[in-house]
Amino acid sequence: MSNPRWLHRFLVWRIKHINNNDFTLILSAIVGTLAGLAAVSLKESVHFIQHLLQEGIHMKGLKLFYPLIGILLTVLISRYWWKDRLGHGVSDVLLSIAQKSSKMLRSRTYSRWLTSLFTVGFGGSVGLEAPIVVTGSAIGSNFGKVMHLDYKRRTILIGCGAAGAISGIFNSPISGVIFSSEVILAGASFATFIPLLIAAVCGSLVSLTLSGSDVLFSFELTESFYAAETPYFILLGIFSGLLSIYFIRVNYYVEYKIKKVKNYLLRGTIGGLMLALVVFIFPPIYGEGYGTIKQLLNSSHEVFLNTGFFSLENSYLFILWAFLFGILLIKPVATALTIGSGGSGGIFAPSLFLGAILGALFASIANYIPAGPELSISNFALVGMCGIMSGVLSAPLTGIFLIAEITGGYTLFVPLMIVSAISTMTTSYFEKYSFYTKKLIERNQYSPHDQDKQLLDQIKINKIIEKDLMTIEPDKTMSDLIKLVRKSKRNIFPVVDSENKFQGIITLDDIRDIMFDSDKYDQITIASIMHKAPAEIYVGESMREVMSKFEKTGAWNLPVIQNGQYAGFVSKSRIFNTYRSKLLQFKLD
Repeated sequence: MSNPRWLHRFLVWRIKHINNNDFTLILSAIVGTLAGLAAVSLKESVHFIQHLLQEGIHMKGLKLFYPLIGILLTVLISRYWWKDRLGHGVSDVLLSIAQKSSKMLRSRTYSRWLTSLFTVGFGGSVGLEAPIVVTGSAIGSNFGKVMHLDYKRRTILIGCGAAGAISGIFNSPISGVIFSSEVILAGASFATFIPLLIAAVCGSLVSLTLSGSDVLFSFELTESFYAAETPYFILLGIFSGLLSIYFIRVNYYVEYKIKKVKNYLLRGTIGGLMLALVVFIFPPIYGEGYGTIKQLLNSSHEVFLNTGFFSLENSYLFILWAFLFGILLIKPVATALTIGSGGSGGIFAPSLFLGAILGALFASIANYIPAGPELSISNFALVGMCGIMSGVLSAPLTGIFLIAEITGGYTLFVPLMIVSAISTMTTSYFEKYSFYTKKLIERNQYSPHDQDKQLLDQIKINKIIEKDLMTIEPDKTMSDLIKLVRKSKRNIFPVVDSENKFQGIITLDDIRDIMFDSDKYDQITIASIMHKAPAEIYVGESMREVMSKFEKTGAWNLPVIQNGQYAGFVSKSRIFNTYRSKLLQFKLD
């Protein structure tokens, strides 16, 4: 689709008056602002739906089935309107950067926003962060496409969208910058921080202007950290790592099982009913879980013993512990059921929820042990949130600074660093890759910290096919071939039949000895002198597979087959030239 005349004029004016770096900074502010608006509007819309369903509509028995309704609405919208698969949004952003030249569908600027509105608004056990990161990233990507920016700057704008989204939803600009650089733009250089900072600040200003202090959750620290508590935080770090491993593996397993149901509506119904059962047994699992987090953070030790879930005396404290331990075990299942059955959401909020429960449970049990220090349940809940986020997302700095910003200070900075480091190390020992990248790496779709592989993933076969080779049919004669030799500027002649199916190749080296013996031209058929190609390339193969074929065969040119028919040739020289051009755009400086 051609650009509108006004946009064309603007782009011409921009090239003359604004250099690329300055223009990227301007766009980073616009993208950050729009991502912040999307974050605030989604958060307020979801909270409005939740309030309407829980307070405005007095149908107590129906509440258990709200998540089912939300999942089915999401499935219908995504499958029959956009015909889009939802899945884990941040993974889709990483895939777009790695294999799609940082180009995201325009529909992604609003599709995840709308589908997560129904999933989370109706109580799905997931968070809003991943959908809003996809929305912000898609805004950045599409601005880059419309403004005809190259891959490098499109990628930066994707990061700006993610930074503005996280900053807007938590009102935490530092966390937005670090999340974007740590997860979305892994390996980006220091210079990339400037547009990320601008986007994050704009997202935060939007949040402050429109929502004020009404953020997802915040907490003012009232208790200090004491050095004597260090051994307990070390243990919490280990438990956080182990729980992170459990979360990752259970999530993948449950999603794998439920996705075996191929019918989308049936899968959504089964997943929604199972989620309803889970919520019936463990009510705190309903929704994002930030209400439970606030309750834990704002309760002293004594109030925690008399929670909204149970009213217990100290002698029955073990029942409360068993209940909270059950939540730790079943929350990953609920999250996987929500996403796997067709819901739209992310694991950001579930990670924080699990961390808060783990930290509070750990401190409560430790306080029951005689002769031990009196641990702050709120402090351990906060640090536990950092621990699970660090382990599951492989984003330790994001976890540290998010909690620091939420609490408005750095009182817990030392325990946050301890727990974050230990949790990350424990998780990485058993799980080599993060939750977001594991499936992509297993499918050879993403190569973190491997520039060569990422560059190869950017090159698509259908973009580099050479179609200027003259073909000849196998029943033709040498005389027909000589006529092509006179016209062609290439020394390779593909042999195809009447249905355009590839049969073999002939090179000038194959006919050098006979091409000057004109008496035999009509006696020699093409079928008698052609030979098979050392390998064939198929449209849809990854460039890594293609390069492997070149390496194994030692060939310089290989034929390309598409839908069983000859499509052209690919040469090493064309791949190398494309690689070099990608290399100039690749480094984020």
